[in-house]
Amino acid sequence: MRYQITHTTRYTYDVPVSTCHNIGRLRPRPTPQQTCNNSHLIIDPPPAVCHEWQDIYGNNLDFFSIQQAHSALTVTARSEVDVSPPGALLHGAFPMPWEQVRDYLQGDSADVQALAARQFALESEFVEFSGAAGDYGAECFVEGRALLSAVEDLMRRIHRDFTYDPDFSEIATPLEEVLAHRKGVCQDFAHLAIACLRMRGLAARYVSGYLETIPPQGQERLTGCDASHAWFSVYVPYQGWVDFDPTNDQLPADRHITAAWGRDYADTAPLKGVLFGGGSQHELEVAVDVLRI
Repeated sequence: MRYQITHTTRYTYDVPVSTCHNIGRLRPRPTPQQTCNNSHLIIDPPPAVCHEWQDIYGNNLDFFSIQQAHSALTVTARSEVDVSPPGALLHGAFPMPWEQVRDYLQGDSADVQALAARQFALESEFVEFSGAAGDYGAECFVEGRALLSAVEDLMRRIHRDFTYDPDFSEIATPLEEVLAHRKGVCQDFAHLAIACLRMRGLAARYVSGYLETIPPQGQERLTGCDASHAWFSVYVPYQGWVDFDPTNDQLPADRHITAAWGRDYADTAPLKGVLFGGGSQHELEVAVDVLRI
């Protein structure tokens, strides 16, 4: 599938900002199933400095600095991406128990991918280990169960047990609160699954991106109705990383577009920075449009 993605972020300040420095992860990254044909940013007001590079995970980063007074900032990323579905996930073709995968990941190995995956088995800023998260995943990771079967069960259980509520959580809402109230958003569900996996010595990473939404039959598709999305991946020896989307209870295919991945949300935030001025309050508007072309 080929998609045209427009991601617009607008900040409005109650007091003018004199200077701001920002980092964006808004241009989709390359993956084995995804090619970004072209991508660019439109920034208003125009920045005095711009610089592009890739981080240690291969994500596309853009630094820009605005050095003139402004009361609003608009950043629009426009990209064209080709996405192909991954190969069929056959659980019977990879029956390795999850404990064996854990031991393989932690053992002495010359496998470069396994060595690189070890960092994704540790705690991180938004993925803290807790007894509640460990207990929640225990039902799925029974002794001797095949890894992919256990992870798929975890994905389906989170989808069944938790209510999607965009008004409940914020970026910094602890996982313990999400578990206690059984509410959250895609970011929370991905972090919870990652915690359950990492607490068992498995490697799991956070994926941010977009999901094409399909309007109800007979209704027109609305521009700007799509949103940023998040899911998770688990490392499978000899096979690589396999994606799971607990928010939608599905294995991501060619409707999921990857923007970035990392240890958690902190490594994949679409836009962050520092500013001088702006007052104590500001308004934020985000609009995402994923158009199949």
